[in-house]
Amino acid sequence: MNISTQIKQGVLVVRVEGELDMHVADEFRQKVDEALETGGVRHVILSLKGVTFVDSSGLGVILGRYKKISANGGRLLAAGVKPQVTRVFELSGLLKIIRTYGSEAEALNSL
Repeated sequence: MNISTQIKQGVLVVRVEGELDMHVADEFRQKVDEALETGGVRHVILSLKGVTFVDSSGLGVILGRYKKISANGGRLLAAGVKPQVTRVFELSGLLKIIRTYGSEAEALNSL
């Protein structure tokens, strides 16, 4: 699992590669929360083009970040989501609250 963060145009972009599962959910939460606290941003784009698998722990940590961001008036968007991950998002109901885009640029332009 590789997680990197970058602020682009006042938006936190979180790039994730690998599997977002119970083994890395805590690391994901810590990195995103730290970047939110130090970056002074409201909106977050999760760039998931390198994510091949998400389990319930991964869904939970994404949902937790969504709640935290939306409580502060921000939006959480996802970009580059692979079909198998989109299916998990759909089955879990996550697609009802998080919009997905084909690329980071599309997501950034929507804000």
